[in-house]
Amino acid sequence: MSTAVDAPTLGPGAQAVRLAFWFIVAIALLAAGAWATANIRRIPADSRAVVTRFGAFVRTQDAGLLLAWPRPFETVLLIPGSARLLEQRISALDRDPRARAADPAVATESSQTAQFLLGDNGAGIFQTDEPTLEPSGPGLSDALAGSGYVLTGDSGVVQLSATLYYRVVEPYAYVLQQARLDSALQRIVAAAVVEVTAARDLDSILVARPELLSTDQQMAIKREQLRGEMAQAVRRHLDALDAAHAGLGIEVARMDVQTQFPAAAVDAFNAVLSSLQTADRNIAEARTAAENARQGAQQFADQLLQSAQAKSTERVALAQAETTTILQLEAPLDANSDPGLLARAYRDRISQILSKAGRVTTIDPLDASSLVLPGQTQ
Repeated sequence: MSTAVDAPTLGPGAQAVRLAFWFIVAIALLAAGAWATANIRRIPADSRAVVTRFGAFVRTQDAGLLLAWPRPFETVLLIPGSARLLEQRISALDRDPRARAADPAVATESSQTAQFLLGDNGAGIFQTDEPTLEPSGPGLSDALAGSGYVLTGDSGVVQLSATLYYRVVEPYAYVLQQARLDSALQRIVAAAVVEVTAARDLDSILVARPELLSTDQQMAIKREQLRGEMAQAVRRHLDALDAAHAGLGIEVARMDVQTQFPAAAVDAFNAVLSSLQTADRNIAEARTAAENARQGAQQFADQLLQSAQAKSTERVALAQAETTTILQLEAPLDANSDPGLLARAYRDRISQILSKAGRVTTIDPLDASSLVLPGQTQ
């Protein structure tokens, strides 16, 4: 006979409590597993990971599998890789919208539904979905009216738009300054632009006087070096921050700068260019007409010279032919080798001359007693 005592069966309530308990245990185990493996992740190829332990820098991890303690023991922050270029547009150089709305080039078309605005680079753009900003108050302050303009070394003004391209070289410094990176770059680039433009004149920044471009090649060289000098100025500011132990952890790769006249000066600048082009065309036409006149005068002079040379040659030949006989008599007469030569020559020539006369009267030169001359018939 069996002496075992049957275990009491649990009621529905107790079974529900036990199932809930084991369900909570399973959920807790899953949550603990997820928490323990939260910082085990794959780092993308164009990124890096910065691992900090209770806020202190531990290490950096390149692309691949990352193994780290879970929070709050270690914190993993993803940042761009060293080969990845980051772009930062410098909006600190842009003109204030209220000042742009007060520009004459914009105000003339602001009342139209489809507005045709003159951009900073002189190109027209249509704007239909953005409301027109009206200047507040009766006038603009000096700071607001001068926003977006940079003063050059020869007291000129120019508008610049810049885009900075950089890469991360010090991950931990980049993580510390990431929240203030945008505003810091805006200030640094704006300061570098002001520094470089203040050391240059307007012609070395943009083509303000195109008629001097062909005669002054140094201006064109300086204009090509503008972007490089601005990038160097930004690097100097970043190095100064590094020396003060406040570096941003970035390195400047390049800097794109676009220069243009103020919008209100575009029409005047275009008028100057048109007048210069008209003057150059008129000068070219005048030079062409002068060259044609010179060539015509040269051809006429050549014709006169050739005609004079031909006539002189002909006259010299005729004179030589007429004086041949005399030249032939010159040598015998000088030598007195033939005393009767002159008389024979006279008789030869006089007969030819007298043969052309209608009537000839001869008089004896040795007898002057009587002279018979023909008279009028009675």
